[in-house]
Amino acid sequence: MTSSDVECMECWNDGPPKEAIVDFVERVTREGGPDYVPPAERIAAFDNDGTLWCEFPMQVQVFFALAEVKRLAAQDPSLLQKPAFKAMVDGDLKALASLPKKEVFEPAFATHAGMTVEEFHENAQRWLAQAKHPTLKQPFTQGAYLPQCELLTYLRVNGFKTYIVTGGGVEFVRVVAEELYGIPPEQVIGSSTKMKLDTVDGKTVLRKLPELASFDDRDEKVVNIALHIGRRPIFAFGNSDGDLAMIRYTLGGDGPRMAWYLHHDDAEREFAYDRDFKLSPLREGLDRAAEYGIGMVSMKNDWREVFAR
Repeated sequence: MTSSDVECMECWNDGPPKEAIVDFVERVTREGGPDYVPPAERIAAFDNDGTLWCEFPMQVQVFFALAEVKRLAAQDPSLLQKPAFKAMVDGDLKALASLPKKEVFEPAFATHAGMTVEEFHENAQRWLAQAKHPTLKQPFTQGAYLPQCELLTYLRVNGFKTYIVTGGGVEFVRVVAEELYGIPPEQVIGSSTKMKLDTVDGKTVLRKLPELASFDDRDEKVVNIALHIGRRPIFAFGNSDGDLAMIRYTLGGDGPRMAWYLHHDDAEREFAYDRDFKLSPLREGLDRAAEYGIGMVSMKNDWREVFAR
């Protein structure tokens, strides 16, 4: 490991994960070496919620939807007759977990139905500018993991193209991805609603519809990687079973490959959770990581810092 490598990942403690990552990057970038991978094929895919920024006790976009649903319900109290709307207003995660996924997504769709993409971006930016995590007491935008930001930079310095492949709404994540992670909007893949082309004052705009187009989780992550990237990643990072298909797809290709899970085991600096987190559990991935060839990064042991101070 060279001194420049250490400087690039200074928030990572020295140990097996950091050493393995640096060794992998050195091997795939060494021209003439047996594991050399051309820059065009150096694709790295990262989940977002719980992998690049804090997702506990709920994903950031769920907090955003909660705030928007309360606003809508105040305007139209009849919405509270729908179980998912009522559960969101009450903050009842147990009730939400018991409902069909389509019903749970209905309130989130309702909050931006009819908006143009630009209007949705402005709405999300306004909320993010003032919203804070309920227990960390810091803006959600300060919830990005500093070691992961360093890793993304390190990969890009070494010719990798970094993508976000998230179950979160693609337009919501695009609002913050470039500022927080250095990942441009065209390299964000996520869940999406259907849209229609409209004309306003002679200008064409895209307007969001209250109907799911793609829920980018589990197997759908792999489908969308094929649709939007067109190359199989050689490096992947996730934190839940929702990322397992993407990770196994990454590891299933030819040549050198690497994939990691982030294990949330640091109750002091962040949160400790895995298999019992209903919104994003890590069960199969936790139990079978070694069998599948997936590395495990301990937030508690492998990271010197979690958030930027």
